[in-house]
Amino acid sequence: MSIRLNKAIRELNIGLQTAVEFLEKKPELGEVKNELNFKLSEDQYKALVGAFNNDKEVKKDAAKLLQKKTKEKKGAADHKGETILKAERQQYKPVGKIDLDQLNKPAAKKAVAPIEEKPAPAPAAAAVEPAEEKKEVEKHETSKKPVTSKEEVKPVAPKVEKPVEKKVESVKKEAPVVEAEVKTKPEVKSEPATSKPQAEPVAVEEKKDNGLFQTKNEKKILNTPKVNVLGKIDLSTLNQSTRPKKKSKEERRKEREEKAGQNNGQGKKKRVRINKERVDINAAANQQQNQNGKKGNNNGGGNKNAGKKNRNRNQKPLEVDDEAVARQVKETLARLTSKSQNKKGAKYRKEKRDAVQERLNAEAKAERKESKILKLTEFVTVSELATMMNVPVTNVISTLMSVGIMVSINQRLDAETINLVADEFDFKTEYVSAEVQEAVSEEVDDENDLVSRAPIVTVMGHVDHGKTSLLDHIRNTNVIAGEAGGITQHIGAYSVTLENGRKVTFLDTPGHEAFTAMRARGAQVTDIVIIIIAADDSVMPTTKEAIAHAQAAGVPMVFAINKIDKPGANPDKIREDLSQMNLLVEEWGGKYQCQEISAKKGLGVNELLDKVLLEADMMDLKANPNRKATGTIIESSLDKGRGYVSTVLVSNGTLKIGDNVIAGTSWGRIKAMFNERNQRIESAGPAEPAIILGLNGAPTAGDTFHVMETEQEAREIANKREQLQREQGLRTQTRLTLSDISHRIARGEFHEMNIIVKGDTDGSIEALSDSFIKLSTEKVNVNVISKAVGQISESDVMLASASDAVIVGFQVRPSADARRLADREGVEINTYSVIYDAIDDVKSTMVGMLDKVKKEIVTGQFEVKQVFKISKVGTVAGGMVTEGKVHSKDKGRVVRDGIVIHTAPIDALKRYKDDVKEVATGLECGISLVNYNDLQVDDIIETFTEIEVEQKL
Repeated sequence: MSIRLNKAIRELNIGLQTAVEFLEKKPELGEVKNELNFKLSEDQYKALVGAFNNDKEVKKDAAKLLQKKTKEKKGAADHKGETILKAERQQYKPVGKIDLDQLNKPAAKKAVAPIEEKPAPAPAAAAVEPAEEKKEVEKHETSKKPVTSKEEVKPVAPKVEKPVEKKVESVKKEAPVVEAEVKTKPEVKSEPATSKPQAEPVAVEEKKDNGLFQTKNEKKILNTPKVNVLGKIDLSTLNQSTRPKKKSKEERRKEREEKAGQNNGQGKKKRVRINKERVDINAAANQQQNQNGKKGNNNGGGNKNAGKKNRNRNQKPLEVDDEAVARQVKETLARLTSKSQNKKGAKYRKEKRDAVQERLNAEAKAERKESKILKLTEFVTVSELATMMNVPVTNVISTLMSVGIMVSINQRLDAETINLVADEFDFKTEYVSAEVQEAVSEEVDDENDLVSRAPIVTVMGHVDHGKTSLLDHIRNTNVIAGEAGGITQHIGAYSVTLENGRKVTFLDTPGHEAFTAMRARGAQVTDIVIIIIAADDSVMPTTKEAIAHAQAAGVPMVFAINKIDKPGANPDKIREDLSQMNLLVEEWGGKYQCQEISAKKGLGVNELLDKVLLEADMMDLKANPNRKATGTIIESSLDKGRGYVSTVLVSNGTLKIGDNVIAGTSWGRIKAMFNERNQRIESAGPAEPAIILGLNGAPTAGDTFHVMETEQEAREIANKREQLQREQGLRTQTRLTLSDISHRIARGEFHEMNIIVKGDTDGSIEALSDSFIKLSTEKVNVNVISKAVGQISESDVMLASASDAVIVGFQVRPSADARRLADREGVEINTYSVIYDAIDDVKSTMVGMLDKVKKEIVTGQFEVKQVFKISKVGTVAGGMVTEGKVHSKDKGRVVRDGIVIHTAPIDALKRYKDDVKEVATGLECGISLVNYNDLQVDDIIETFTEIEVEQKL
């Protein structure tokens, strides 16, 4: 049975720490915690009892001693009560004289003499028997009459008992005689003289009673509890008029005066009681008045009643309660104030103030409740969501990565993902664009209308692993030649007809790490993903990210191991790397198809396409071409001759020229359609890419487009979405607060770099903005204040001038007016064609914004051999340079026993009385330091110089 540590230490009378330390010294008994509720094992408890049993005994002895002392105190108090009882009896014996008017005094005296003389001869045995009978009689008498006060008990008690007890023994049959004797108990001495016929027997009985009386008195002193019972018996038999007075003469005199004062005026009795209450508040002053009243009463008897009245009023003064007085005064003032506010104006103003306060409280309550509710649309990016929740962006990204969703800072999230993140951070979501979503109704397709469609295949992988080369071979084109820097910077959609007549739509995604969002979009709109990996390399981080995107989208993957024709190719190493990621290819008993290829030479490409088509056949892809088209925006750009151009991929239905299209906040009627080779087409069916003209803006890449019935309907929905997006932007704006300023001051150096991004396509802009924001550090914060598709305009220059920003153009150039305005306003415009260059330039600019830091370079060491004290110069150290060179402009650090003592510039450097600029290793010289003379033999002077170095991010 386990016992708690708290109970054990109380039982053993020891401290908690003592018990814990004792048990910790005995680890074999088990683990012990420094907690009162810790449950001890049986062995631990026995060990404690064995070690601290003496303390337990000490506690028991102390408890016994305490009980003994308590009993002694009680006994002393009881004996004290008995002595007081005795004294009171002696004092109140004369009180019996009240009834002497009816009795003969001589007879009383005769009876008194024998009573006092015969206490000793009374036998002890005789006293025991009547005691029991006496108790019975006492019970009878107490039931007849109630007890009035203790004062009545004390004088009469002993005399009542004795005659009654004796009478019960001798004459039990004569009940009336007993009553007569009981009535005369206080005057026992005069009983023989009351009636002549019974004079003799009564006298005899009295003598016997006196003997018993003394014995019982002794018994009462020994047995104190019986005193109270006896007193009760006597009170019931006495009249109020015969009750003895215990008060002194002075007290009786005061009572008589009080009664006389009360009898003077019967109508003033109530007033006296009220005055008593008032007197309680000012007790100190009334005491003085009471004393004065007494003096006046003694000196002059003419105003006796007034003096008595004052005494009665101040008879029992109470102490003044300051809190009660203050409370009473406050309540009185409050009542007076409330009565004075009878004006309607004041009442109206008070009600108005109360109403305003209630409204403010209600608003504050609602605001607190809504602070955990996010009002947003489905067009929210990761950074905007983090800002609204007031959490770091990295926390949101890591939360999504933990569930297998790879996102970038500027990537837009769908409703399901937003709900997931919001729940993780204890927020509730409220989508304010519900009516906009309902406006775009989805058509339900009939299964009879569905026909087979071409698969959409996305090629993903690391940069330079051969994605675009594979597509070039399949399409018999050279896309790479048209890309700046030889890398793919745009997502491309191509429809290819194979030799067997089947069509396949390919999406080519960038492999550079900045194009995370583009790869994510490619995985979301595709049916099958080809993960291409170079055989002479390994599974790179970008490749792992692409695999994660495909797994998150639930898309089947086919692995293509490229560059097998190169000398260092090792396909088995790639398979091994994949197996470590729980991705087993079919050759190794897994479910993923794998093909070794050479994109440049065309080796294994046909086999790869066969495997892709096999995967597509297993998926049984179908769509309904006879309905309004829906699909996804792949890319959007601004063409100077054609306006806003968007690359779309139709997922269902057929898109035709003249359709009213809405995509995000952009809308318009399709004026022209082109395929990927810029050839005009009239329509695009399911799984076919197309380039469309006619939208009023550049829709965001990844937005879904819908074909509406009328242009008016498309415009209304677009306007609503634009308004919601504007409101969303206002909600995500953060302003500088005092805490931010104090944080920056505490951090010291802080710089801010504002950038305006303009690009040719929406995807490139997102990639650039994402990369720039990731460059932010604690010392330099990068803000992308504006990003848009199109050439650099004058409004961009004015915004940059107002916000002190730098304009970065990607694949775009400024207009002539914008360039002239930029020169005039001093705004810097940088244009790039390769994303690497833009990121590197911004990074170097950030480094240049930081202050340079000083760095020490040790130049030499000097060992002190001898110290010279020279007047007007100070202490000079003579010694040898043991390492490096000592320069006269260097600083010296005195090191003694490995501890740096002092640092100071070199004052003079001499060799043979000549000043020299430097002394090489192994040469002797003399050194003196500025304002330092405490040089000792065997000190090491370490010389160094300081240079300024640029900080690193």
